[in-house]
Amino acid sequence: MTLATQRLDNFIAKYCKISKGDVRLMLAQKRVKVDGELALGVDQRINKFTSIELDNKTIQDNQAHYVMLHKPVGVVCATKDDKHKTVIDLLPFDFKHELHIVGRLDLNTSGLVLLTNDSRWSEAITQPVQKIEKTYQVTLQNPLNESYVEGFWRGIYFSYEDITTLPAKLSITSENTAEVKLVEGKYHQIKRMFGHFRNPVMALHRSQVGDITLDANLSVGDSRILSQQEINSVEKLI
Repeated sequence: MTLATQRLDNFIAKYCKISKGDVRLMLAQKRVKVDGELALGVDQRINKFTSIELDNKTIQDNQAHYVMLHKPVGVVCATKDDKHKTVIDLLPFDFKHELHIVGRLDLNTSGLVLLTNDSRWSEAITQPVQKIEKTYQVTLQNPLNESYVEGFWRGIYFSYEDITTLPAKLSITSENTAEVKLVEGKYHQIKRMFGHFRNPVMALHRSQVGDITLDANLSVGDSRILSQQEINSVEKLI
């Protein structure tokens, strides 16, 4: 899980429309800085978030962005959609079109959506090998009982994919509501797991991804920048 990199001389040669030999001379003349320090060499590896200066003028200074959104029902997790408002449409930030979605929710599911322009960070969350736990609150049409708890922990067989889901933690919170914690993200997984019990899901809400919890002060449709602590909770996985 690493950001795409390129050689420093390739970047400067393309930016300035000059030869790599000219770039080599620039470095020898100590005209290039990388992240505030003199460049180490023409073959130094850089990525899109590396700060680069030439003759004390910044020629690349992209910032990594990490956002939390409280997604409403009826908004689609996409960057563009012809029929519905998208999560990108809800964001107030100038950089919103740089972002991609980290773990989508379907149209009728509300709750925590994370967005970033840092592919390394998003992959740390979405790669199945990481087994990042997601927490959902579920409202059901019919009453629950302890057989659900056992069934979710044992795993539910999906015949279409010929798989059995990994153990999931279900806690009954009232007659018709439950909290579910799982580490997978199969297509409509929670709805299909309750479908095994012939109990339709009436409402589904995601409240947590890993150590990042939906801000209780964030109104539906609102968003905020993640704190450094929240960002670091994922960085430790990289």
